[in-house]
Amino acid sequence: MFHARRYKHCPSCGGPVEYRVPADDNRERATCLNCGSIHYENPINVVGTLPVWGEGEATQVLLCKRAIEPRYGLWTLPAGFLELGETAAQGAQRETDEEAGARIELGPLYCLLNVVQVGQIHLFYSARLLSTEFNPGPETLEARLFHEHELPWDQLAFRTVRRTLQHFFEDRRLGRPPALHSGDIG
Repeated sequence: MFHARRYKHCPSCGGPVEYRVPADDNRERATCLNCGSIHYENPINVVGTLPVWGEGEATQVLLCKRAIEPRYGLWTLPAGFLELGETAAQGAQRETDEEAGARIELGPLYCLLNVVQVGQIHLFYSARLLSTEFNPGPETLEARLFHEHELPWDQLAFRTVRRTLQHFFEDRRLGRPPALHSGDIG
């Protein structure tokens, strides 16, 4: 089981923290030895889109070449961490704009993947590109469209991106309507 144990000092008072199971709980929590505050550590949400241009055999997906670590220089779908004060859909739209400078029409949630070993949940929304003009931000070296046969499978940054693209192209080949895919990445 994943447990980051990221707290060493209490964010409330600066006192030392010990991991213990509080009364009326069933998991170890970061508990301050001075003020008694209990600090909960929960998964981080990564939100993004699967931006698509065209239909049928002409279908292309938008990928971004990363200009930051981790995985500098590898390709990914536009995605990033959900910010406080925004919905998952708003975060996905924002990340697509920040990373690719792409104009999209956001669709429904397409893929939800649990990455337990790093304490993350990845949510990818379907998206229809409204234009093929992109204006990548500083986190992206290049944003470009790929047909399925052009995808740089061996240069994808993350397994969640690979799995989402595999679902998309399998759905397309089988003529399945878009439906929510979910799973776990080990």
